[in-house]
Amino acid sequence: MSGVKKLRTDLNRSTNVVYQAHHVSRNKRGQVVGTRGGFRGCTIWLTGLSGAGKTTISFALEEYLVSHAIPCYSLDGDNIRHGLNKNLGFSDEDREENIRRVAEVAKLFADAGLVCITSFISPFTKDRNEARKIHESAGLKFFEVFVHASLEVCESRDVKGLYKKARAGEIKGFTGIDSDYERPEAAELVLKTGELTVNECIHQLLELLQDQNIVPSEVMEEVNELFVPENKLTLAVADASALPTISITKLDLQWVQILAEGWASPLKGFMREREFLQVLHFGNLLDGGAINMSVPIVLPVSTETKQELDGCAAVALEYQGSRVAILRNPEFYAHRKEERCARQWGTTCPQHPYIKMVMEGGDWLVGGDLEVLERIKWNDGLDQYRLTPKELKQKFKDMQADAIFAFQLRNPVHNGHALLMQDTKRRLLERGYKKPVLLLHPLGGWTKDDDVPLSWRMRQHAAVLDEGILDPSSTIVAIFPSPMMYAGPTEVQWHCRARMIAGANFYIVGRDPAGLTHPVTKQDLYEPTHGGKVLTMAPGLTSVEIIPFRVAAYNKTKKAMDFYSPECHTDFEFISGTKMRNLAQGGENPPDGFMAPKAWKVLVEYYSSTQKNN
Repeated sequence: MSGVKKLRTDLNRSTNVVYQAHHVSRNKRGQVVGTRGGFRGCTIWLTGLSGAGKTTISFALEEYLVSHAIPCYSLDGDNIRHGLNKNLGFSDEDREENIRRVAEVAKLFADAGLVCITSFISPFTKDRNEARKIHESAGLKFFEVFVHASLEVCESRDVKGLYKKARAGEIKGFTGIDSDYERPEAAELVLKTGELTVNECIHQLLELLQDQNIVPSEVMEEVNELFVPENKLTLAVADASALPTISITKLDLQWVQILAEGWASPLKGFMREREFLQVLHFGNLLDGGAINMSVPIVLPVSTETKQELDGCAAVALEYQGSRVAILRNPEFYAHRKEERCARQWGTTCPQHPYIKMVMEGGDWLVGGDLEVLERIKWNDGLDQYRLTPKELKQKFKDMQADAIFAFQLRNPVHNGHALLMQDTKRRLLERGYKKPVLLLHPLGGWTKDDDVPLSWRMRQHAAVLDEGILDPSSTIVAIFPSPMMYAGPTEVQWHCRARMIAGANFYIVGRDPAGLTHPVTKQDLYEPTHGGKVLTMAPGLTSVEIIPFRVAAYNKTKKAMDFYSPECHTDFEFISGTKMRNLAQGGENPPDGFMAPKAWKVLVEYYSSTQKNN
């Protein structure tokens, strides 16, 4: 009798063993394991041929769940055979014991409250059924998932070269070649990896887990668009034409666009008082799980409007004579402006450009469910760049991107910015990503008067790409329609989460993001490094990895933008925004290597045009 066989016999003969019940209940354990309350221990059993994609899917799902604060662990077939099962071979008996041990370990992980993902060929129906029984007898959920790819597809992948060796007779008993694989007949899910992308497989798995109440709905990160469906549009337009109206400003319409396109998902409209208070005091939406939402998205109205419309079941929102949306079940509540500003901006300085607009706005806020009649168009020649989150996700998919790194900006791109983006791409490639894609995402809503206007910034960004400073083949330039609030670290969370909704999983944060000089003291309103620090700690942003800011300056020796080194301080020159503006206004050139020449020419043209207008 072999040593392995003897080991298995000894295990079967264990006597005088009594199972001891835990003092800690699963419900109690579920309250403290992870940051999302509730017991969700289960096992997802991935089975399929070698090369079908089990490990790829297992690790991708593990990464996704952990990044959304769902405790999870992946047990991989090869890894297990390096440790726990290194004394087992590939005979039928050893394979049976391999699966039995893994099932028992998976049960312990699940009982501890984790989502356990196993990726094993597990070719025999009897062994998989036994793994299921081990879980079900313990009252734990077990999901068999058939990772289905044809033998031809698996052989074409053959990353480990195993099929080639099996065909040559160098490996005996190889599943699919000279050992049978018994396909599951009643799996909870079948993933056809020859047809689906990894992200599509993950989405199907998440849907299964959501249906089984393992993960909450917000983990799905669904984009919640608020446009009226086409088949209901005629009725909605007729309805809007008969409703009383609220006239909205251009700024309000920009927020309507944000809501309609799903950037603020899962909001269903302008915030009601409950949502407003949650955001103002906790920086999160709390109903249905904590969701990062750091800025209020609200609609101010006058006292006269409130008195006229309070009690209406619905109102139409009107912009420049056109009805653009319906607000259902409106709720009016006091706009406590000073308190709002103190909490959102950390100051009530009336000279702050956005605070000034808040203070001059209505004394009431109105929230409600929003139905937007048609896509917001600005007809400024830039609408083709205003891609919605769903459209961006489709573009990333079409480009076969496996990593999306976003860069938010409201200023022209100089070569220091480009250095950050180039370095991020290099680091992602070194980590094993094959097709990282840059989302160059300038803010396109309201900005203060002395910022470079969007149209000129877009021309400048195009020149940067045209000169090859950034790679056009792996870059998407799109406009983020949000207004700029200049609210520092509070607003930075909003910028990051909106890109997360659009599919970004890496976010580059620079110096003093969303900050500005205090209008009175002329000092930085926010500490310049706090934006990046806050992002690394912010709740609800765990599915985005923050790429920290590295100080870049002009290296006079290299005649190029370079990462600053204190040891070579005299080699560096810091070119401020003020100095850059002064050079452009004077029609002078910056130092060679500071900015792409064509891009600099655009800036010179812009400042020349402002001087002529003045």
